[in-house]
Amino acid sequence: MGRYYREFSDFMAEQFPGRKMQKLTVDAGFSCPNRDGTLSRGGCAYCNNSSFSPGSHDGRVADGVSLQLTRSREFFARKYPSMRYLAYFQSYTNTHGTDIAGILSLYDEALDYPGVEGLIIGTRPDCLPQPLLDSLAERHAAGRWIMLEFGAESSHDETLRRVNRCHGWEAVADAVMRTKAAGLPVGLHLIMGLPGESRDMMLETVRRTALLHPDTVKFHQLQIIRGSSMARQWEDEGNRFPLFSPEEYLDLCVEIVGLMNRLSPSTALERFTSQAPADLLVAPRWQLKNYQFVNLLHNRLAAL
Repeated sequence: MGRYYREFSDFMAEQFPGRKMQKLTVDAGFSCPNRDGTLSRGGCAYCNNSSFSPGSHDGRVADGVSLQLTRSREFFARKYPSMRYLAYFQSYTNTHGTDIAGILSLYDEALDYPGVEGLIIGTRPDCLPQPLLDSLAERHAAGRWIMLEFGAESSHDETLRRVNRCHGWEAVADAVMRTKAAGLPVGLHLIMGLPGESRDMMLETVRRTALLHPDTVKFHQLQIIRGSSMARQWEDEGNRFPLFSPEEYLDLCVEIVGLMNRLSPSTALERFTSQAPADLLVAPRWQLKNYQFVNLLHNRLAAL
């Protein structure tokens, strides 16, 4: 276990003993029910998907799953010839759609790619039909490692309505419980500092998350991303959203670590910050790399 909390590397070492693993991001052409009209057309208020996977969505999709994996693997294989890989279906909602056979064919293409030992599938908690989950569970039980990662963002339904998530916390709890029951590892993603939330509300989200005992959690600070509806609101309201300073967010992360360690020490804390591309980031501009923030956090925890 990491010195101060269970780290993602601890989780990976347990899942893949003796192997060094690297994620290879795949854009398989999925949409999102918040964008295609299934639930909404506005998208989540904070979201511009390019901030997660910079580059042309349509262009990457045209390359296909195998070609994307080939290009990504080439970068690592030259320097780390023994590296093994996880195909990370990250962009948009990667279980969204009615063609379950077609969705599974994309996953199987990635699983069959040389050097790929598993999948991480990013999705929404309200987009997990049971037949698809059952098929994933069958593959996982047969030795094809698969993890589901759900965007939860907040445990407060009023916040989720405010940012146009179009689902509530109940959907998150249900998706986590069904995924765990199916025998698959599960991760959650949370945003700290969403409009209207107090510090106590954020820590309540951490508490509720810990009580679900996910395998991993990603946290990050709210960022205002160019092209999102929140960025337009930010401009219209004269930049009045309260955004974290690095010091304020460090203080919160110390409390997050303490809560998670007390309530769910088996959960790996994969990330505390996100770093949107400079050309998309409106605010806050911290001038800190993710690893630099982690170093500051570890120094703060060491001083306790």
